[in-house]
Amino acid sequence: MEETVEHEGKKYKVVKIELGNLPLLIIKAKKGYVACSYVDKVTAEKVGDVACFVSGVKTYGDMFKAKIREVTPWAEDIGIRQGMSVRKALELLEDVPDQ
Repeated sequence: MEETVEHEGKKYKVVKIELGNLPLLIIKAKKGYVACSYVDKVTAEKVGDVACFVSGVKTYGDMFKAKIREVTPWAEDIGIRQGMSVRKALELLEDVPDQ
């Protein structure tokens, strides 16, 4: 289900789908997304997504507190790195100038 959540004064589109033991969670920003590890990094790379990934999260609150575990090359190009906070990654995903 897609909805909008607000975090630190910014609104993000989010997707949450209950699957097995953990939900599939995605936070969509202006230029890309942060997803739980149910989303496959290899596929994201094949299609050219600006994406970064976290693991072990059950809620959006967990995601906003998490650290980035993996990134696609296009996410690296805008400055997102492994170990970075999701908050900082979302700032970069929102503030990238149009190309």
